[in-house]
Amino acid sequence: MLKLTLEAIEIIDAIARHGSFAAAAERLYKVPSTISYAVAKLEDQLGLALFVRSGPRVTLTPAGQEMLKEGRWLLTAAQQLESRMRQIATGFESELRLVHDSLIPTSAFNPDICAFEELNCGTRLRIGTEVMTGTWEMLREGRADLIVAAGEGPPGGGYKAVSVGSLEFIFCVTATHPLAQIKRPLARDDLLRHTAIVVGDSARSSASRTVGLMLGQRRITVPDMQAKIAAQCAGLGHGYLPRACVLGELEQGVLVELQLEQPRPPEGFWLAWNPERMGEALKWWVQRLDRPLLPGILPC
Repeated sequence: MLKLTLEAIEIIDAIARHGSFAAAAERLYKVPSTISYAVAKLEDQLGLALFVRSGPRVTLTPAGQEMLKEGRWLLTAAQQLESRMRQIATGFESELRLVHDSLIPTSAFNPDICAFEELNCGTRLRIGTEVMTGTWEMLREGRADLIVAAGEGPPGGGYKAVSVGSLEFIFCVTATHPLAQIKRPLARDDLLRHTAIVVGDSARSSASRTVGLMLGQRRITVPDMQAKIAAQCAGLGHGYLPRACVLGELEQGVLVELQLEQPRPPEGFWLAWNPERMGEALKWWVQRLDRPLLPGILPC
């Protein structure tokens, strides 16, 4: 009997992607003890270690890397087979994977999710978040069926995209920040003297994207826009923020808006999907989300 199962490969893949048993358990909707037991059992059956443990963080051994390299191909093939079988029978996919930029809270899609669940079509929803290019990468690599992403998509095509709005970004600091004392539009040299707060791009295999960051500039990189807003409100640095997300902070005087010699243009957002995988669930979601989403979908 084969010792490797698709479920085991999926568990190893989740651990490798998210860096710990606990994070993988959360992503797979399992308890951490179940993940630990499954890995220990698999390692025992194979007679080799798949991970190097260092506290809560784990990394793949060379054997684990080789197993996962081929295992991910098997997972993709199995998912495509399952999806094709279901679509042949019902027209609806077994699972639909929606990935959106982390700037948008998942709760903003709750009305759409409720409407989809009322269809009772049997398609499982899997919703995830990525940052900037990482969202586009999920679609390009076949790990998402539908995305709501910031910025222009990567070259090469293979997907269809429609605009779903844009966000105005403004340059902000606290009222006590040295830049707030300069009574003129800020130049490049002004910004280089101070620390910038930037959101880290979650792309793994694509070239990461930076916005409003200059070569050699001191920076603090945070995981998402919510963390960036908090860091700038704490006076840790400067940077661009979506106006729609900091209206309260501006009204209360926690943040002040400054003018730059070269302001940032609005950021466009796109709904994108692979038209070759157009099942009934994906058709429904494309029709549902093909509307002006930003900035209205933001709860701020």
